[in-house]
Amino acid sequence: MIAHNVSVMVVQAAAANDVFDTRPERAREALQAIEATGRTALGELRSLLGAVRGDGADYAPPPGLDRLDELLAQVRAAGLEVSVSVEGTPRAVPSGVDLSAYRVVQEALTNTLKHADARHASVSLRYGDDELGVDVRDDGRNAANGDGGGHGLLGMRERVATFGGSLDAGPLVGGGFGVAARFPL
Repeated sequence: MIAHNVSVMVVQAAAANDVFDTRPERAREALQAIEATGRTALGELRSLLGAVRGDGADYAPPPGLDRLDELLAQVRAAGLEVSVSVEGTPRAVPSGVDLSAYRVVQEALTNTLKHADARHASVSLRYGDDELGVDVRDDGRNAANGDGGGHGLLGMRERVATFGGSLDAGPLVGGGFGVAARFPL
């Protein structure tokens, strides 16, 4: 998602600026992450423009939970610690659910980076017999995640509802913000 990559780049640029004089090695790491994320965004933009133009180019498949490690590496490079837990046996899920689950994690973590002033987030995937659960929690300011006037939470709700699922999002008792999506399988 191009918007996610640009958001990560903005966070990285701010981090580089904060430590430019005092910790140049951290600033250099942030700049390298900006470069890598920018290249990814350019690739996605080229694919999008090619699809709009109808030029018939061969495009990469949309991301799914199998590419979660790549997403988490970007978020970690932006300075947010992220832990992952998986319950149940991971298995193939319908492609639309797979993409939507990935996008829920992506949007929730983007909101955390942009709005929550968090240090840590956790991602939990639960593979049940008839349901996929996706939970993202952070330790940021209580009600800050997704409070930026954008369409992130609405978009997540719409994605999940498309598959007959549910999404709960809001402040957590004791602080932080949580997003919990359930996809029937």
